[in-house]
Amino acid sequence: MKRILISLASIIALTAALVGCSSGVKLSDVPVENKTGTPADQSGTGGASGVPGRDVAPVLIGATDPSLAGPPGVAKVIYFDYDSFVIKPEFQGTVEAHARFLSANKDRKLVIEGNTDERGGREYNLALGQKRAEAVRRAMGLLGATDAQIEAVSFGEEKPAVTGAGEEAYSKNRRAEFNYR
Repeated sequence: MKRILISLASIIALTAALVGCSSGVKLSDVPVENKTGTPADQSGTGGASGVPGRDVAPVLIGATDPSLAGPPGVAKVIYFDYDSFVIKPEFQGTVEAHARFLSANKDRKLVIEGNTDERGGREYNLALGQKRAEAVRRAMGLLGATDAQIEAVSFGEEKPAVTGAGEEAYSKNRRAEFNYR
C-alpha cells in the first residue's frame, strides 16, 4: 500500500511539474512590427513573402553605401607576426588613418575583427585574436577615436582569409579587419 501511495504521489508531482512548464503562447501567432514606415499588406495575400500581413523587402547585393566604407584609399586589414599582437610599424599609418576618420565622424562605429592562423588550440586562438583586436582598439583610442565607437571581437581561426597550410596562407590569416557599421 505504501508503494502505491509513493507511486501515486510521484505521478501527481510529475503532472504538476509538466503543467507548470506549459505555456499558452502560440508560436504561430508571433506579432510583427512594421518599422518600414510603409503600410503592411492588408490584402491577405502576404505580398512577396506569401504570409498575410508580412511583406519582405528585397536584398540588394552589391549595392553598398560608399559612406559606410571608412576612409577612402586606406587598407581595411592589418597583419601580425606569428604568435604576436603587436602592431607592426608598416601598419601604424593604417591605424592612424582609421582613428582620424572616426574622430572626424563621431557618429560612425567600427568593429575590429581579430583573426589567427590555424596553429594553436581553439581557445588560445580566440584569446590571441581578441588581443589583436584590442591592441588596435587601444591604439585608435590613443589617436582620438572613442571607446564607444569601436568594438573589438575575435574570430580566432574560424574565419580564414586564405585556406591552406603553409606560411603564405598563415601570414594572410594573422590579421585584424576594420568593418564599419
